[in-house]
Amino acid sequence: MAVVDVTKSCIDSIRQVAEHIEGAIVYLDAGSTESFQFLGAYPALLDLGVRAICSLENACSLDAVVDWNSCSDPLGKLVVFTSRLLSDVHRYILRCLSTHQVVRHCIVFTSISEIAHSAFPDSPLGPDAYHEYESLLVQDYEELIKKSDVSHLKVSSNGRDLSEDTRLDYIQDAGAKLIVSVHHFPMILSPISPRVFVLPSEGLVAEACLSTEHEDSISPGLPPLSTGVLSDADDVPPGVTLTAHFLYDLATKMDLKMEIFSLGDMSKAIGKVLTNMSSLYDVGRRKRSAGLLLIDRSLDLLTPCCHGDSLVDRIFSSLPRRNRTTSHAQVKGSGTQLKLESSYMQRAPLDIQIPLGKILNEEDCDTDNFRLIENVESFLRGWHSSNSDSQIADLVNLSEKIHEKPLDSDIDILTGSLVSSENFRGTPFLEAILDRRTKDGALLVKKWLQETLRRENVNVNVKSRPGLVTREELQAMIKALSKRQSSLVRNKGVIQIASATLFALEEPNYAKWDAFISAEKILGASSQETSQSLAAQIGDLINQSVLLGSHGNKGKKELPQGVLSLQDALLLMIVGYILAGENFPTSGSDGPFSWQEEHLLKEALIDAILENPSVTNLKFLRGLKEDLEANLRRLKSEETTEEPSKQLDIDDFDDDQWGKWGDEDADDDNKNEQVYGDMQLKLELRDRVDSLFKFLHKLSNLKRKNIPLRDGSLTMENNLSDDSYIGKGILYKLLTRVLSKLDVPGLEYHSSTVGRLFKSGFGRFGLGQAKPSLADQNVILVFVIGGINGLEVREAQEALSESGRPDIELLVGGTSFLTPNDMLDLLLGNSSYT
Repeated sequence: MAVVDVTKSCIDSIRQVAEHIEGAIVYLDAGSTESFQFLGAYPALLDLGVRAICSLENACSLDAVVDWNSCSDPLGKLVVFTSRLLSDVHRYILRCLSTHQVVRHCIVFTSISEIAHSAFPDSPLGPDAYHEYESLLVQDYEELIKKSDVSHLKVSSNGRDLSEDTRLDYIQDAGAKLIVSVHHFPMILSPISPRVFVLPSEGLVAEACLSTEHEDSISPGLPPLSTGVLSDADDVPPGVTLTAHFLYDLATKMDLKMEIFSLGDMSKAIGKVLTNMSSLYDVGRRKRSAGLLLIDRSLDLLTPCCHGDSLVDRIFSSLPRRNRTTSHAQVKGSGTQLKLESSYMQRAPLDIQIPLGKILNEEDCDTDNFRLIENVESFLRGWHSSNSDSQIADLVNLSEKIHEKPLDSDIDILTGSLVSSENFRGTPFLEAILDRRTKDGALLVKKWLQETLRRENVNVNVKSRPGLVTREELQAMIKALSKRQSSLVRNKGVIQIASATLFALEEPNYAKWDAFISAEKILGASSQETSQSLAAQIGDLINQSVLLGSHGNKGKKELPQGVLSLQDALLLMIVGYILAGENFPTSGSDGPFSWQEEHLLKEALIDAILENPSVTNLKFLRGLKEDLEANLRRLKSEETTEEPSKQLDIDDFDDDQWGKWGDEDADDDNKNEQVYGDMQLKLELRDRVDSLFKFLHKLSNLKRKNIPLRDGSLTMENNLSDDSYIGKGILYKLLTRVLSKLDVPGLEYHSSTVGRLFKSGFGRFGLGQAKPSLADQNVILVFVIGGINGLEVREAQEALSESGRPDIELLVGGTSFLTPNDMLDLLLGNSSYT
């Protein structure tokens, strides 16, 4: 029986549309670009005859000449892959068509089905969305052509100007009707490994809000608390419908018949949509049975907020991400921004940028690595035989920008990224280190480098100690492999994963992660004692961030290693309040601490914010940035002027100074204005902090309000041994109970198609079907509504190994890949309700 492989299924889906993309220029939107990058799909596209692959949002005149040396027929086909609504990418597609006016056939592949288009609140298209859009695009393109001056078009083919007769034929043909076809292409996802995947960060499904703002909401990017009361059909968040359609299409493409189980209100709602989407036509088809387990992220917020022992989590947290390509305000316009905030949210791109130039400086690499830039520039400056001035200008400007950018910048020419399909002897890199702790993963990367060096017959003069990985050792091996251009290209996969590991293990990143681990251990231990002890630890973390802020304000450029900022302290405060709710539950809306304890925390936080105005990127402080910065500047200026004023000279009392005494009233007025302004700022800040603590009270009530957690079977045990100091995550605990066939309170089974058939028909004749168990399935797909992290994936594999069921194939998916910083943004940042 074939092994379930998400990456292979996606590549197979691309090959199934080979006839549509052969000989075409392919445009990918931001979500599709991220997906295809993790798939390693670019070689497959080129093998299928694609002429070039371009960015949809960044289309420009250069795209018209990307295949200038092609000997094939003139371009006649343009293909677009998008992970968004057709209405969202409409203007980008029009721009591409206007750039390639020789194109007569435009093919659009979208991951959003027609039904999902009609169900999404911001989509203007109905149930027949694809045909509606085909007509709309043709109509708008024809209007665009009419407005353009066709007589001034310049057409070139294969880099040569066409003759006047050929140009005249083209102009007569310019009015030929454009043929547009739209198809459903659901397999746009980002596999971290063949069995672990998330949704593209800039795709619609990941960005659609998972909850509307109400009493039980936590964040638009997270499910609400599971109170046991489902929302009305009219109040279902758009993320519910889109996620259900995505999972249904995924199961269909992978030929899986899902037995659906859910834990949590949102998961239950998605399970019901999936059940309703199942049709009797699926009964006769031979599909492999699989279990789908849906879990609400809100049942376990602690795990993604904490810093566990996972090399992959360290990598994703330490390295910079690619900047977002678009925002919804840009796509839709500012006039509808208020409406958009209720339907969309912005997630950080999953595309990690590995600044290889910081490791491979120019003197360490063969000059052939950089000679290409010189050759391209010479070609560009010599290509003036035609009048394509705008294209030449764009190309030359691009070359100049490359030269102006220093090699060690964040976007240098050697910047790489993680790709899940890059493999070492058949083992995908990310999949291999996902199952390992930090030390074990680093040792595995070191082993890969050593074996690659032996295969390349390259010697490295560096001390190596068994069982240890040092920064100097990794860097020396990476440089040695990159000396020759051929070796750099041939071994780019292992070089990129090793470079990412190197940056994650660098002292600033490593020390800060370990400081988080230490602080979280202390909070976990304090939560086992008294509320006073836990509150005191949280207060100490806030006060330490005040000291950090005062150092930074005095112009200290380098911060002490392992010292945590105020944002870090706020994240730890969230962890502390969740732990307090686990150990000191309350019956009402008040928090887990006494009034006196919480009052001290509020005062400490207010002082910290006044010392650190840079935290105004947090949403609960929005609009106070200028006031806080002005207040801090005034305080600093007063500190500097107090010292000279204490040393009075007798000359200060000469006759010329007596006249100034009459201005005392004016000085008093200024002081009164300052005092009033300070008072207003502190009152406003106090109100904002009060609102923040009300939100923290909600987090501390997770156990009480989330019905599946009330019996205690899935809540966190504070086991301080090894890396389980705050207990295993919900995936481990849930899978352990399920695979042991133990009862899980709140776990709901949704009837499959076959089950509903027996229930409605044959069940009357005694042919009823027993309720299946998730442990009976040989394929289990766990999908977390809200996102997953690397630690949870490793723990899920541990649960499977401990169950003694090697026959089970486990797949893990989630809305997004979460780092602790992502959780801070979801709970307190721009993507929060706070």
